[in-house]
Amino acid sequence: MKNKKEFKGQLSDTDLRVLRIFKAVVECGGFAAAEVELNITRAAISIAMSTLETRLGFKLCLRGRSGFSLTSEGSEVYQYTLELLSAIENFRTQVNTLHANLKGELNIGITDNLVTIPYMQVSNALARLKETGPEVEINIRMIPPNEVESAVLSGGIHVGVVPDIRRLSGLEYSHLYNEKSFLYCSHRHPLAEKNDHDISDSELNGFDTVTAAYAQSAEVKALTKPFKTSASATDREGIAFLVHTGKYLGFLPEHYAARWLERDELMILQPETYHFTTPFSAISSKNVRANLVLETFMSLLNEQA
Repeated sequence: MKNKKEFKGQLSDTDLRVLRIFKAVVECGGFAAAEVELNITRAAISIAMSTLETRLGFKLCLRGRSGFSLTSEGSEVYQYTLELLSAIENFRTQVNTLHANLKGELNIGITDNLVTIPYMQVSNALARLKETGPEVEINIRMIPPNEVESAVLSGGIHVGVVPDIRRLSGLEYSHLYNEKSFLYCSHRHPLAEKNDHDISDSELNGFDTVTAAYAQSAEVKALTKPFKTSASATDREGIAFLVHTGKYLGFLPEHYAARWLERDELMILQPETYHFTTPFSAISSKNVRANLVLETFMSLLNEQA
């Protein structure tokens, strides 16, 4: 014969709370002693017990002159409660173990020549990730921005760092920093012998210039349009190679050119006029599978930013 009322539905936070109260009542041997243990009133305990009995559909305990005692159903529910609460605690412990023993791969695609940026957000986040999960395997690919975007979208890499020039609908963007670029020439270039204030725009525009073969903002395109473009490069290192020949002008990031500027191997040209700022962001796929290593790295990266 079936019980008058069967237990149905999922366990809620309220169910777990009253089960914990029930466990304390049983282990304390009654409502009065449980008051001190739980730090709630006897009336609140009574309400919780009534709620639990109603929810389960049978009486759990007896109270009277003879004292507190469990019904046969109450004894079984107490054992089930111990098993349930133990399983919940075990679940919590196991999840925390995953955080404490972070394992897996992190595949990153990075636009070239960002390592000289003084803020070092990416390096600092990678250091923190290695501290958090010593067994995490980190793989870095240095590839052009469009290839970084494609690889993140296809799942070939987990996260990328690219110029934030265009935003693709399938990607999440987290701003990292702004990079400032200026116009440079080599110390062997004819302009290096002239006073910067004596160089006119028309003179500048008459010299061969190397431009970027990757995506540029409308601002940068407008700034470089008057120049005599006779070479291109797919990355900043390629631009630097050609500028160092002494035959080309070219825009380079301030942090990247700093070492050569300090040694007087490069000269900056009209910095008040010829400069632009490029925002950089970390990108990840909106459709990526849940990945604790990636989530941890992105959280650490956002803290750095």
